[in-house]
Formats: sequence, structure tokens, C-alpha cells
Amino acid sequence: MPLVTTKEMFKKAYEGGYAIGAFNVNNMEIVQGITRAAKKLNAPVILQVSAGARKYASHGYLKAMVDAAVEETGLPIALHLDHGPDFETCKSCIDGGFTSVMIDGSSLPYEENVALTKKVVDYAHAHGVVVEGELGQLAGVEDDVNVSAEDASYTNPDQVEDFVKRTGVDSLAIAIGTSHGAYKFKPGQKPQLRFDILDEVAKRLPGFPIVLHGASSVVQEFVEDINKFGGEMPDAIGIPEDMLRESARRAVCKINVDSDLRLAMTAGIRKHFAENPTHFDPRQYLTPARENIEKAVAHKIETVLGCADKA
Repeated sequence: MPLVTTKEMFKKAYEGGYAIGAFNVNNMEIVQGITRAAKKLNAPVILQVSAGARKYASHGYLKAMVDAAVEETGLPIALHLDHGPDFETCKSCIDGGFTSVMIDGSSLPYEENVALTKKVVDYAHAHGVVVEGELGQLAGVEDDVNVSAEDASYTNPDQVEDFVKRTGVDSLAIAIGTSHGAYKFKPGQKPQLRFDILDEVAKRLPGFPIVLHGASSVVQEFVEDINKFGGEMPDAIGIPEDMLRESARRAVCKINVDSDLRLAMTAGIRKHFAENPTHFDPRQYLTPARENIEKAVAHKIETVLGCADKA
């Protein structure tokens, strides 16, 4: 089976009241951990690559690893560019075999966002690739995306119909209270998603797939292992998983997960070295890291996304 686009995935997800997991990949162990979990649970999956990941691992290596995962698992897998910063990056990914790209013009004035997004859509659709756009800005830090709480803004439902109509995007990332990174909220601050905004967007865009970024729930098991085996992380409060599941029951068809994978991998490596301080073979410490990735993804598929047995 070749790589697929997200179009059919999202249609089924919308109708079925579940979401597809979009997991960020940076190396082989992460790709393997994600896709092994998806294979065991017969779940469709989106592997997404940030601009930072392309700089770190290179486009060619990442594409080859994802192709290997498709061949090994036989699953419907989409390869997606996460937070494409400009037309040139999106074009490079489209030309290089990605089946989906995101153009993030959310920091631009509205008309500039429309113009940039339409330019990417026109090129992508001519090459059989789908496009995700974004309205509203999430706070937090992820790779090259860094937005202060003061600059964050909720999506304006009054803009969504015009934006989708004029750009032709295939899915839309909106801001309803999620944020990038592990440190989403201060201790004592209660996370709350704006379901009123989500419902209004869904009302104005019936049947249209909505995307949530910054949706890691910060699994405490991994935070505790990091703290226990070699570090003291500040209090990290993520998005409650019941809120994410509720989002998936509504119009959200794609939920992005990155920070939880980083926490899982780091926890596995730190625990291994605490228990085996003389080890120096990367295969020894990357194996439990990969197992943690698989465990985290399986949990997301079953508890948050609801897409087990949907491949």
C-alpha cells in the first residue's frame, strides 16, 4: 500500500465520531514505536514532520523511514508537513513525496494568510496533495513555533467560512484553548477547551474536518519517571484526555501529539541509564525508549482518539 492522503481518513473519522492521531517523528525509533502501536490496534495514522525535524534528520531519511513503515505494516499512513512556515517549504515537501502539508499563516494578517494558503493549495492540489490551514494562534513553544500567551488568540468563527471558501483548504486547525509544549498551564490553573467555538465552527462548516494542535495531555507516568531518574521537571499540566475525546466526538478529525512522545522517550532513556549506568550501546537505551513510544501511542489510540480497528 502506498502513502495515502487524509481525505478518506477524515471523512470516515467525521462520520464515526473519532479522530486520527498525527504523531511527530524525528528518528527511526519514534517511527517504529508509533507504527507498531497502530499496527497492533489496526489504526490509521498520520506521521508528521516539522521543519525542525527536516533540518535534524533530513527529508530523504525521514521519507525513507516512513516508506519502510508503510511496507512493514500495510496500514493507511499519511505523511504530513507540520507547521509549514512558507510556500517554499511546502513545495519541497509536495515535490518530495509528502501526501499532506500544513501552511501556517496564522501569525499573518488575515488577508495575507488567505493569499499564502491559497497559493499552497493551488500547487498542492495540482499534485494530488491535501492542505491544512490555520486560523487563530496557539500559545506555547514547539520547534520553530513560539507564541507568547499575550499573542495567542482564539479562532474567530465569523472568518472560517470565508477562509475555507477562498483558500480551498482540506482541513482547518483552530485555536480553542490548547497550546504547544508540555507547560501549557500554571499549577492550579484549570485547563478548559472552548467547545462553544468548536461547535460554532462545526455549524458553519458542516462535515468539514477540524484539527487540534497542542493537544498533548502530558502523561504523568512519564513525567514521574523523568523526575525519578535524573531530573526535576516543573509542574506540567496538559489537556485532560476526556476533553480531547469529546473534541473527537464532535468535529475534530485530527489531533496532534508531539510533547507526549518526547516525554515518553526521555523517560525511557533516563530510567535505563539510572538502572544501567555503564551501558553505552545505543540499542540498549533506545529499545526502552521505543517501547515507551509504542505504549504512549497505544494509549492515545484507545483512550483519546477512538480510532482502533478503523484502518
